[in-house]
Amino acid sequence: MAERGYSLVLVARSADRLAALAAELTDRYGVPAQCLPADLTDDKDLATVEERLRVTGDTADAPIDLLVNNAGQAHGGDFATIPVSAIEDTLALNIRALTRLAHAVLPVQIERARQLREAGSSRPLGMINVASMAGLLPAAPGGAVYSASKAYVLSLTDTLAVEAARHGVRVTAVLPGYVRTDMTRSLQEKGAPDIAFVPRERVVTDSLRGWASGRTRVVPGAQYKAVNALLHALPPGLFHAVAKRTSA
Repeated sequence: MAERGYSLVLVARSADRLAALAAELTDRYGVPAQCLPADLTDDKDLATVEERLRVTGDTADAPIDLLVNNAGQAHGGDFATIPVSAIEDTLALNIRALTRLAHAVLPVQIERARQLREAGSSRPLGMINVASMAGLLPAAPGGAVYSASKAYVLSLTDTLAVEAARHGVRVTAVLPGYVRTDMTRSLQEKGAPDIAFVPRERVVTDSLRGWASGRTRVVPGAQYKAVNALLHALPPGLFHAVAKRTSA
């Protein structure tokens, strides 16, 4: 995004890593990069980020053209054995934080889009919500809460895309498969084949292009486009039968 000329507001828990990234991006691309350290599962930190998203441009801070809701976490294992604290953290980050951040920025973007149209500008505004292919699964043994949380993200994003479109605001859901990140480290260490992973650069490029073109959903990677088609064609009953056998 910095390469494309966006000024950035970077949000994550680690202040030191954020500062280092901001300095690197500013040095390389010459764009301002504001650091906003926050744990989005913490009420106070979440409120701070919401406040930043509500900026309208009347102060020194610039309003947000594009919100990328990328924060997420997963805890594997059978639902009955997952600690309640892990469930609460996943719901707080994957659902609650994403919903509140979207709700904070969307009214501002709708009003700005109206003002931009009146001024003859076609600058795109909106958000990208990172869901997952897991959100399409009829059943997800070993990943019940994560999969359900991403199904929520898909449903919410599809509705927001319809509601915001009439105001000229673009909302897109991204459905990645496996990506080489800390979240999939255990799979990588177990030797999962390369075909299972989509390069991070491909996910980012497809996401930004899809959002810019007004697409509601983006599935990065040819292999996951095929999986997406299969999941929509496969009868749920057959999927459940296979899932039961695999789980057993």
